[in-house]
Amino acid sequence: MSISKKEFGATKDGTQAYLYTICNENGMEASVTDYGAILVKLMVPDKTGKKTDLVLGYDKLSDYEVNGCFFGATIGRSANRIGGASFVLDNVRYELPANENGNNLHTDKEHGFHKVMWQAELLPEDDAVRFSYVSPDGENGFPGMLRISVTFTLLSDMGIQITYDGVSDRKTLMNITNHSYFNLRGHDAGSILNEKMMICADGFTEIMPGSIPTGRVLLVEGTPMDFRTARRIGDRIDEDFPQLVLGQGYDHNWALNTAFGQVEKIAQVEDEEAGRTMEVWSDLPGVQFYTGNCITPQIGKGGAHYNRRCALCLETQYFPDSIHHPEFRQPVFEAGQPYHSITIYKFR
Repeated sequence: MSISKKEFGATKDGTQAYLYTICNENGMEASVTDYGAILVKLMVPDKTGKKTDLVLGYDKLSDYEVNGCFFGATIGRSANRIGGASFVLDNVRYELPANENGNNLHTDKEHGFHKVMWQAELLPEDDAVRFSYVSPDGENGFPGMLRISVTFTLLSDMGIQITYDGVSDRKTLMNITNHSYFNLRGHDAGSILNEKMMICADGFTEIMPGSIPTGRVLLVEGTPMDFRTARRIGDRIDEDFPQLVLGQGYDHNWALNTAFGQVEKIAQVEDEEAGRTMEVWSDLPGVQFYTGNCITPQIGKGGAHYNRRCALCLETQYFPDSIHHPEFRQPVFEAGQPYHSITIYKFR
């Protein structure tokens, strides 16, 4: 095992960023940067030992300072959407950036967790790098000074674990995720519509225009949203199904069957051509399955051309807009109450 560190360019304000690469004995490599606690590269060997980079991203820091699609990003304080770009805690209203059709998406596109500098700590005995950040009271509209850490760990059984830990000095809302885009044939391989998906969920949160949940969890049975048995992503993605039309494809939260607080397998992606499978494990109640419907044509790592539906996201989370739906599990944490969550992506 080894962890290397190299310069990754300077931000617009002149702050030096670094890229940390973790390598372990099974041949995996993960490169992460202290700018935004972003997963930049994930090299995974296949059965012959050939390594392939499976996540979309950029070669230059300056591109991550734009990063309109949130490639590899740590999202916080609140992932996904909050309706009306505001919420109420203990009779106090908190206003957030209205950055998508009057709603709040991923906290703040320009000043969220993915666009701040984090403090890096190398943990060679754990095959890990930990990034820490102090979010001041009121940052992006959220109450409380939040001390947060995100730890990227390479596992001996061919996986990468992302561990989130945080504590606020005031009651606040926290729903943190990672927004990596995966293609099991390689970040530069094109469409993911032939990959097969399985999600351990009997239901999904219905959305209305603007992709805000209605509060209803609809059953997947008999709909294009049914991934309880693995099937090809492209089979039904363009059907004239109202929820797919609203999301321009799959861009929904699945209500997981797994036990909250227990790290269990929640989803699986398989690419027969690549001979590679990715399992997703989580302790959270939901996962956003997104098929990259809104990826704008652009140049990524190594000159790769990224386009619509060339990768997929599986973002573990509390349900979107939970704060406005008391029937959903609430991502609200009291002062001093620990926030802790684990997501694992395993490969075989």
